[in-house]
Amino acid sequence: MDNVAAFIRYLQTEKNYSAHTIRGYKLDIVHFSHHCSTQYQLNSIDHIHYAMVRDFVVHLSKKGLSSRSINRKCAALNSYYSFLCTTAVLQENPFAQHKSLKSSKSFIVPFSTAEVSAVLESIDTTTFAGLRDATLVDLLYATGMRQAELIGLHLSSIDWSQDQLRVLGKRNKERIIPIIANLKIRLEQYVAQRNLLQAAKAHDYLLVTDKGKKIYPSFVYRTINTYFRKVSSKTHVSPHVLRHSFATHMLDAGADINVVKEILGHESLAATQEYTKVQLPKVKDAYRAAHPRAKK
Repeated sequence: MDNVAAFIRYLQTEKNYSAHTIRGYKLDIVHFSHHCSTQYQLNSIDHIHYAMVRDFVVHLSKKGLSSRSINRKCAALNSYYSFLCTTAVLQENPFAQHKSLKSSKSFIVPFSTAEVSAVLESIDTTTFAGLRDATLVDLLYATGMRQAELIGLHLSSIDWSQDQLRVLGKRNKERIIPIIANLKIRLEQYVAQRNLLQAAKAHDYLLVTDKGKKIYPSFVYRTINTYFRKVSSKTHVSPHVLRHSFATHMLDAGADINVVKEILGHESLAATQEYTKVQLPKVKDAYRAAHPRAKK
């Protein structure tokens, strides 16, 4: 087994990374290999030096990649070379000297409750495709689950008697998410129609295409984009914005941050606290309006 294949196997078996994450790591290694082959005529990237790393970063920057994207690629490559050091293939990690580029953190503006309602009300649920799309939007917004978690849902993920979903998150960690009444009704309607599709009977995946096949990342992204572009002028429109909206609206309504953390599947409270930044302007306004010393 070559080193890249051994690394991928390590990510799968030891780190329990998702298929989506592993695909990203593979692509980053392929891109770096292509760069080293083109620029340095190298047949293998197992033995490189730091100057090549710097050159790769400059190359990516000239191509117009953001600092955040460059840092992500370098982090993946750093993991690969750390693995080679751990397995005694290398003595030193050529990416160890590399410092992450400074980047301004992107601020995601959540959809408003009115925008989400407008989308759900606009979908024609008299057709299978419309009912499926409405269920997809409803699931993302009502549970805050990740796109990959949504795609991986099975019919057996639904516990109808307990009104809850079993979701398989990052690193194969399972968590339970409650199903609210409106979502349960939507799911019951959708599952009844889904089970009429002959092709869908071949597998247990919950959300399927019109042809009964398992949905995929670009399908989810396209669905969210299609509907939300009609009601929202926001720059960022994606499945992740719905997750962000779920968390923000829950916190706005007074939900305990630890409860939101558990539903989102965050390992640390710090990750959930990122969503509280959206509330900061409201907090400041309320503070200024209520504090005796803030009044002139």
